[in-house]
Amino acid sequence: MNQNGTENGIRINKYLSEAGICSRREADRQIEAGNVTIDGKTARIGDRVIDGQTVYLGGRPVQKEEEKILLAVYKPRGIVCTSQKKERNNIVDFVGYSKRIYPVGRLDKDSEGLILMTNQGALVNKIMRAGNMHEKEYIVEVHKEITPDFIQGMANGVYLKELDVTTRRCKISQTGKRQFTIVLTQGYNRQIRRMCQVFSYRVVSLKRVRIMNIHLGGLKPGAYRKVTKEEYQVLMNLTKHSSQTTVINEWAGGGRTWRK
Repeated sequence: MNQNGTENGIRINKYLSEAGICSRREADRQIEAGNVTIDGKTARIGDRVIDGQTVYLGGRPVQKEEEKILLAVYKPRGIVCTSQKKERNNIVDFVGYSKRIYPVGRLDKDSEGLILMTNQGALVNKIMRAGNMHEKEYIVEVHKEITPDFIQGMANGVYLKELDVTTRRCKISQTGKRQFTIVLTQGYNRQIRRMCQVFSYRVVSLKRVRIMNIHLGGLKPGAYRKVTKEEYQVLMNLTKHSSQTTVINEWAGGGRTWRK
């Protein structure tokens, strides 16, 4: 129920997400920290917002952003995919976009390449939820020469002891003596690095070059572009029947996060 005791309205974390403020996950953090109010009362997890109510985050009014924003960003190494201001190298400040946006999932600090940034919470969940089987492609260089056994082992799925999970079978192709491309439909914590470690390989460089139909293309490190209308339409078609279940519900616990 909301604070007025009715079942109308929208859950507060979804309200903040759809307003382009932050992801639902971050919204829950802000609510738990007591930073969100509804009509002057401190919000709680599960509260709902109805038409006419005022919502504040950190003392500032929340107004819904009508423009649907989706950016393709080349995240360089050293930048952290978070909207939390306490992280000095957070990607939101790094990009410096004029309107509120946040990253779609994660790409770890030591990795580089494509990250999408948006103000659409539902789209974030559709893209990142592993059950929707959406592809993400990477170019990886390792510290020593690749063998056929390594390629086959990676492709067949790898048991990650520290997470107690076995990765899905995946597409992988050798592109050089120490380089390969890999396409994943999951996002376990530092998944590619952990997979390589199982076979005694160390990742030297890791770059994401594609998320579904959106390609990194000729973007330079630190640059971004708006996703084209054509790309956006294809993405909408690809996610049309995808579940919107909040990603954090699927990945909670066991060290499972969106990060590669």
